[in-house]
Amino acid sequence: MIYLFLAPGFEEIEALCPLDLLRRAGLAVTTVAITTPANIPSTESTVTGAHRITVQADMTEADLVRYLDAAGHDPSAIPIEAVILPGGMPGAAYLDASPVVNEILSLADAEGAFLAAICAAPMILGKRGDLCGKEAICFPGFEEYLAGATVDTEKTVVRDGNVITAKGMGAAFEFGLELVRA
Repeated sequence: MIYLFLAPGFEEIEALCPLDLLRRAGLAVTTVAITTPANIPSTESTVTGAHRITVQADMTEADLVRYLDAAGHDPSAIPIEAVILPGGMPGAAYLDASPVVNEILSLADAEGAFLAAICAAPMILGKRGDLCGKEAICFPGFEEYLAGATVDTEKTVVRDGNVITAKGMGAAFEFGLELVRA
């Protein structure tokens, strides 16, 4: 399963363009609504992006917590092919603060799944240490959060091992195509 997380203020193009490309390619993608910055899993399934476009997610944060609980939080019992984090603020900050997102990233990393982030969201991977020794890119001004990464500001999308990062909304199509290739 591919999980794409949505939080209030996400960049719609960075989420919906890759989602559309992945689903057109026949890949199973589940969108997950992270609708609160609090540590209480939300039961709200709609999320409004940075440009006031409201999206109905496939799963709520509370649904995902129940799924994790049922699987015993065992990475081998939870099929994760990839985790996708769109940028946008404060969306990326909400994703960064989410214990549920953090746990899914840890489980995905333990299984060698793809970790993908665009725009401001690569900061989440950088803060977790997932970019150490890897090449990565992000929205200009967020490079300081890419701890341990080599940053080439001329690139728009970078794939290094199981990590895919992209510069911003202008790279959403290319990011989506790289996700399909991965």
